[in-house]
Amino acid sequence: MDVTGHTPLSAAGAADAPQCLTVDLAVSEGPVLLGANGALYGIGDDGVPSDAALAPLKITSITQKPEGGAQHPNGDALSVAGSFFRNGGGEINVMMQDVYAEWPYENLGIGDYLPKVDKIVKEVSADPHGDRFVYIPFNEPDCIWYDLGVSDQARYETHRDRFFEDWKTVYRRIRALAPDARIAGPNETGYHTRLMADFLAFAQRENVLPHVVTWHELGPDSLRDFQGHHDDYRAIERRLGIAPLTISIDEYANRRDLSVPGQLVQWVSMFERNKVYANQAYWDAAGNLDGNVVRTNIPNGGWWFFRWYAGLTGDTVEVTPPRPHTVDTLQGLASLDTSRRQAQVLLGGSDGDTDVVVRGVPRAVFGRTVVATVAEAAWSGYEGQHAAPRVLARTGLEVAADGSVTVPLRDGHRMSAYRIVLTPGGAGTPSVASVPWSASYEAEDAAITGGRVHTRGTVADPNGYAASGTKDVDSLDTASSRVDFTVTVPADGTYDLAILYGNQSGAPATQKLLVDGTDPVTVTYPSTQNRAYRAKKDLGVELSAGTHVLTLAKGDAEVTLDRIDLTARTGAPSASYEATLADIDGSPSYDYSSSAGVGTGALVLREGDRAVFDVYAPRDGYYTVVPRTSAAVRLTLHGERVTAAPDRPLRLYLVAGNNRVTLTAEHAAVRSLDVSGAGSTDGTLSYAAASATLTGGAKLVDSAHAFGGSCIDDLGNSPAGAAEFTVHAPDSGRYMLVVHYAHDDRRDNGHAYNTDILSRTADLTVGGGAPRRLTFKNTWSRDDYWTLGVPVDLREGADSVTFRNATGRAPRIARIELGRIHCRS
Repeated sequence: MDVTGHTPLSAAGAADAPQCLTVDLAVSEGPVLLGANGALYGIGDDGVPSDAALAPLKITSITQKPEGGAQHPNGDALSVAGSFFRNGGGEINVMMQDVYAEWPYENLGIGDYLPKVDKIVKEVSADPHGDRFVYIPFNEPDCIWYDLGVSDQARYETHRDRFFEDWKTVYRRIRALAPDARIAGPNETGYHTRLMADFLAFAQRENVLPHVVTWHELGPDSLRDFQGHHDDYRAIERRLGIAPLTISIDEYANRRDLSVPGQLVQWVSMFERNKVYANQAYWDAAGNLDGNVVRTNIPNGGWWFFRWYAGLTGDTVEVTPPRPHTVDTLQGLASLDTSRRQAQVLLGGSDGDTDVVVRGVPRAVFGRTVVATVAEAAWSGYEGQHAAPRVLARTGLEVAADGSVTVPLRDGHRMSAYRIVLTPGGAGTPSVASVPWSASYEAEDAAITGGRVHTRGTVADPNGYAASGTKDVDSLDTASSRVDFTVTVPADGTYDLAILYGNQSGAPATQKLLVDGTDPVTVTYPSTQNRAYRAKKDLGVELSAGTHVLTLAKGDAEVTLDRIDLTARTGAPSASYEATLADIDGSPSYDYSSSAGVGTGALVLREGDRAVFDVYAPRDGYYTVVPRTSAAVRLTLHGERVTAAPDRPLRLYLVAGNNRVTLTAEHAAVRSLDVSGAGSTDGTLSYAAASATLTGGAKLVDSAHAFGGSCIDDLGNSPAGAAEFTVHAPDSGRYMLVVHYAHDDRRDNGHAYNTDILSRTADLTVGGGAPRRLTFKNTWSRDDYWTLGVPVDLREGADSVTFRNATGRAPRIARIELGRIHCRS
């Protein structure tokens, strides 16, 4: 995106010829697998990440440690199983050697390992979902315990034979305890044809073949080499007469790839094309799906890419990029669903202009015209919130005589991913997408005083963190440190300013924002994992038409700056969620007779059908929700069920991040669910920490960043400890309880590349109801307050809301808020 604005879909005519990515809808690759959406230690605890963040992604596999394993402080397979499976998860890989504490694993011999294997298998087998676990007995044996990467053939064979004997011993031990157990291996650090050929031959001969074949693809070269690895492996199978086994790349990608939509699409496209499973690598903290969930429930750009991926249905089809199997280039994947009459293309990884040529458009499915809807999922950082992807263009196109359609994508950004949806044209004209003026400015290109430009996340530094333009500005740690951005805006007005930053200070940090050197405003940045773990701060600025200097000067701590984005504010935030792209249950039909409005037709619901929308909210509060329907529908949000009339606005309480909204009907055509607002708190109930009654050692302490300047601390570790709020509900019904909390529990397991954060829990009791266990993710510092929303039922009048934890420490609590989920006033 350049500083003159952003027009992604326009007439051709760029100075340089656009790249061409070709999609052939007539060449099927088989049913969509959704195999590449997994994560290693993606779930930290039950509830971290939230159900609303997990369920939409339709995750097919995750990899976690055995229960009680010492390698990391959380992420135990059985502890997270409930969260994973209730949200539609497929299967859990158990990394069995993560029972050990050291990295690399302490080598105490197979005699020490076997009792641990027994314990793991017995515990997993006893789980109600025991048949949905896969055992990985060895992790990276080419480097750990066996040194299989040696070049000397004689030494290799000695080490190899020792590994093979141990594999056979552990394999048979697992199957003796659990005869139907599925076992995965050999699980090398990378693909090695020498070992793989020997391993398969041995395993076939000894009847100890893995049920799932695993290896890792962790370097940038994997984007070039994976296809060769895959094809070589399949050739070995054929040579040995082994029927094709499931492949799982149970660790993939580097830090520079995670959270970056334009990088992720390169990895996912090659795995999905080959119908293999794949889990993103665990380089940092557990519980954020390896960099794709902000806090507990908030999407970033990576999350939205995986949400798009989860939305592919039907068969994947052939995609030919301009440079196949080439690192950091334009790549893509596509699907065709003839029953839904939709084709989708996901692409990204390159700057500049692209022509997406879609061939083989079946006239029997789409007719003579199609509507092309283009949206962008941008990089927002690992900890940077991302609203629902903006629709950049919605255009009616004629299908050419040769059955092709060309969709021009202009001014693409390599860190973004793009989705193109094709649907039948129908009558009428699609509404033109409203794309506000926007511009981006890199910190390294600004005027820098008292700072240093740092290069990150390049191919040469793959495990460096991603940075916009591969550079940021750090060491802004002197009194005179500042970065001056020269910006030019087209008109007088309010502009949304987004600052990509890092804050490693261990507490909220500040800078001074000045416009043309005057009227300084304090900008407060929440903590991040480290200076390079990018987050995003959003605020508004008033600017007159023309050129200005925006200055970010040092405040009370050091902040690293990456990029700023300016976007013209055109009104309250709003989004239109198209029904034909919603998740469905039942057998709804798709009606494309009209392309007017949002342009992708209508979803026709009948009794027994349902549509589920993923609705983003920038903060906790009330929003206006309008169902665009032909008849009344039933809307369910956070357990509250509301009857909604066509085109009638509802005032609904949404939590910060993703909200799953379900629509059902006796018979209604649904075009979209339109949501607007900034999160009003008018009508909510708010209770500061000071209003709670504290017992059993819990106490009120000063906290400069807490609401009201104080918070509840030392709650828990005693059955007598409690914090009881008396709340006054204006009427009985379903409310959202929002807890403002903080804590920074950690346990350093001695792994330089993992930040071993811990969650805290508290038992919530409302009135005389049963207690409910809540999990509170680490907030990076004890002075950063996040929110956790939980629906509760209140009766009219006074009621109690009580927090306890008899066996551990609860988080610091600054206040609670309550909002009626459906506010009728």
